[in-house]
Amino acid sequence: MSDTPKAGAIDSPATLYAIAYEIETDAVERYKLLAEQMETHNNVELTRIFLDLARAEGLHAEEIRRMSGGLGVDAPHAAAAAWRSESPESADLGMAHYLMTPRDALLMALAAEERALAFYTGLTSGTTDTSVKKLAETFAEEEFEHVELCRRLLRRYPLPADAAGAADAGDPDPPFAVD
Repeated sequence: MSDTPKAGAIDSPATLYAIAYEIETDAVERYKLLAEQMETHNNVELTRIFLDLARAEGLHAEEIRRMSGGLGVDAPHAAAAAWRSESPESADLGMAHYLMTPRDALLMALAAEERALAFYTGLTSGTTDTSVKKLAETFAEEEFEHVELCRRLLRRYPLPADAAGAADAGDPDPPFAVD
């Protein structure tokens, strides 16, 4: 998940808005996919959590679209397509499995938010364009809030004392996704 554009490729606020919008919409799609998978496994609680995460990312995408004014961030953009293999905030599908818990889902979301935070933080130090830097700082602050939200939500689902490695301990066919 390190296939992100270099700071030099982000030469204007318009480009950064387009990339930020793409990051958020990718996250929405990934969480919706995970919700569908959990629904298939009749895991109502995780379906709800993933749909809530998708809704939150969708609100953030809409906020970015509004912030950008009339820049058309929802149209395909060459710089945003530079990482089409993965965007920083996409949840890692390799972590998904049919026995996952709400804690597992939130850890997955936390990792995605931390990657997005690292991406924007890296931009703030990797660009010489002051308007791009200021916008990246704004997005980094947003992602920091998302990281903190995930951490607060994780406190609702503490790790059970007997759960360390229990999901696949001794299982010759662990429940993790494969390609």
